[in-house]
Amino acid sequence: MKLIVLGATGGTGLEIVRRAIGRGHCVTAFVRSPEKLAPFQDRIDVRQGDLLNVEELAKAIQGHDAVISGFGPRVPIAKSDAHLLERFAIALTDAMKKTEVTRAVVISTAFLFKDAILPPAYLFGRLFFPGVVTDAAAMEQILKNSALDWTLVRPPQLTDAIYTGKYRERVGRLPFAGFKISRADVAEFMVQTAEDGASVRKVIGVSR
Repeated sequence: MKLIVLGATGGTGLEIVRRAIGRGHCVTAFVRSPEKLAPFQDRIDVRQGDLLNVEELAKAIQGHDAVISGFGPRVPIAKSDAHLLERFAIALTDAMKKTEVTRAVVISTAFLFKDAILPPAYLFGRLFFPGVVTDAAAMEQILKNSALDWTLVRPPQLTDAIYTGKYRERVGRLPFAGFKISRADVAEFMVQTAEDGASVRKVIGVSR
């Protein structure tokens, strides 16, 4: 497949690029600062631009089979980034309307699982990261209201542990006692999700 990765220079984005290459896909990374992608050299196509610029984003997306987004705000979140995910979702949906590409696999957060008890993800998010909860919820709603073939992936705490291939997934729920998962495992799951298409218009919890 021809995959375009957004947020490719972040911790999760770099893992998505790595896992996609490992699975034999043709990978494009659309980034503002390509320096972090130097280790991949000639194995990927790097396109420089602004994720919030609809025209630049549409031009980069055109011709691909699917979009995979590991994009998210840096923590702690600056006041200027309070609505960053919402703005990103608006730009992404508007850009994809201009292309023939409809498939998008987008990372979100387990904080939005209101019925999670162990861990109490939503309560924890509202108490300690209310801005993230509000912004991620707005992003998801924009994608859900679009005509795209989206999948929203909601992991709990992300770690830099090595890839294991041992993770659990549940549609519409966070797996029980799903406290953590490595970025590498989330990346593998997201690439597989883009490949099979079985999770179109579904929200999926994934954890160790």
